[in-house]
Amino acid sequence: MRMLRPLVLLLLLVFAGCAKTFQPVPAPVWQLKDVDGNTVSSEQFKGKIVVVDFWATWCVPCREEMPGYVALQKKYAKDGVVIIGISMDQAGPEVVKEFIQKTGVNYQIVIGDDAIAEAFGVNDSLPTTFIIDRTGMVRDRKIQVEPTAAFEKRLLRFLR
Repeated sequence: MRMLRPLVLLLLLVFAGCAKTFQPVPAPVWQLKDVDGNTVSSEQFKGKIVVVDFWATWCVPCREEMPGYVALQKKYAKDGVVIIGISMDQAGPEVVKEFIQKTGVNYQIVIGDDAIAEAFGVNDSLPTTFIIDRTGMVRDRKIQVEPTAAFEKRLLRFLR
């Protein structure tokens, strides 16, 4: 049954992407390491609105939208919004750590792998971003870059 969950989630995400509205699905449960080797778990963010952004340091569109996520984290942290960047870099956490220090990223960054990408149904398209509501349901998905103001409108639907 556990093996079927990622496949079911993937199919739901694919079909939801074809529809005009996104069909909510349970968010995958995960544990990943941050750039310092500390374990970060999805369980830590229960009851919060979680923005999960799959990105990489070499991805130009990913880097373009990161300042917007920095601003949104600063603006909405008090409202229970948590932004998690899942780096898909294969060069190792040192490269990611150096990047986030240079750019002033103020939100949690963890190191991803194929398993977490598969669990969320992410293919090779970066950036891919999800909004998970306070009940743990994936409520929205964005593929590729979107202006911060447009993404903020999406996010605000779940803050009300």
